Amino acid sequence: MSAREAFFRFGFNALQATGVSRAIAPLTQGCGAIFMMHHVCPPRTEAFQPNRHLEITPEFLRQTVQQIRSSGYEILPIGEAVDLLKAGYARKRYAVLTLDDGYRDNIEHALPILQDLDAPFTVYVASGLIDETAELWWIALEEIIRENAEIRLTDDGNPLPARTVQEKKQCYAQVCRLLTLKVSEMEQRQIVRDLAKRYRYDLPGLSSRFMMSWDDVRALGRQRLATIGAHTQNHYALARLETKDAREDIVTGSDRLEQQTGVKPRHFAYPYGKAYAVSERDAALAGEAGFLSAVTTRPGVLQSAHARQPLMLPRVSLNGCFQERAVVAQYLTGVPFAAYRAVSWLRNGLGLRPA
Repeated sequence: MSAREAFFRFGFNALQATGVSRAIAPLTQGCGAIFMMHHVCPPRTEAFQPNRHLEITPEFLRQTVQQIRSSGYEILPIGEAVDLLKAGYARKRYAVLTLDDGYRDNIEHALPILQDLDAPFTVYVASGLIDETAELWWIALEEIIRENAEIRLTDDGNPLPARTVQEKKQCYAQVCRLLTLKVSEMEQRQIVRDLAKRYRYDLPGLSSRFMMSWDDVRALGRQRLATIGAHTQNHYALARLETKDAREDIVTGSDRLEQQTGVKPRHFAYPYGKAYAVSERDAALAGEAGFLSAVTTRPGVLQSAHARQPLMLPRVSLNGCFQERAVVAQYLTGVPFAAYRAVSWLRNGLGLRPA
């Protein structure tokens, strides 16, 4: 367990044990919540799983949908939830289920459960991942590190040790920081392509292994419960692109979905929707592209104030490291997110320094 995971687990346990969250939930739980998922699949057994937070089990999905409803929430399609948010009226609290990227396991494992429970959901599809023109670089990096005892980012570069599980975790974290914070998005993809070539790794084959086909996307779009949303073409962190490139990635992804499904997507999810990866400029670009809503990965529940900016909505991550009823119960109170914002505010000089 990482130090970060241990810290959050301690916080969840403290809130559960003290009952603080139940007491102040009326002040923090807001009017609803948008839940974020990626993979829904059986658990893996490998010791090295740096992307484990992106994977929940089918059993946990079923349990969570039932728990959300038993807590008094109505599960709504994204469009209906956004309309209620803007109107400022809700017959009761509501939840939205979303899945990012367009993985095949969404139709293999998630769809049967959501159909059985009659639960609406949205899948945000990154069209370049379906077209096999964009790279699933985070999965490629995990698999290359798993299969090698050291990693060289260049032919003459210093090797990064990756013999033990701990070394592999450190190696992944170090390379991930480089790819997401130190180099541009274009350089990021070139580094990954070079890495794949150096270690004879089948990078193009990743999409065919993990992603839906366009036939799958079209079939999913015909499902009564499903909404297909856009997720850019190339899955870039938009705030790290020039304006013209960010606009092109948003519009191309939307156009590609419309070409393939015959329906123009009205709802959007930012790839890597953290503060460094998405900005107000990107929200403006999403609005220009005709989207009615856009979701980030910033943690939080829906508050009435979000009606003023439906193109920067927070979400609640169903994290593969915390697949427990008690954690979901804490999410629904909104208290962990209020505490997170308070700590961030204090750490950043009482709000006087940028995050």
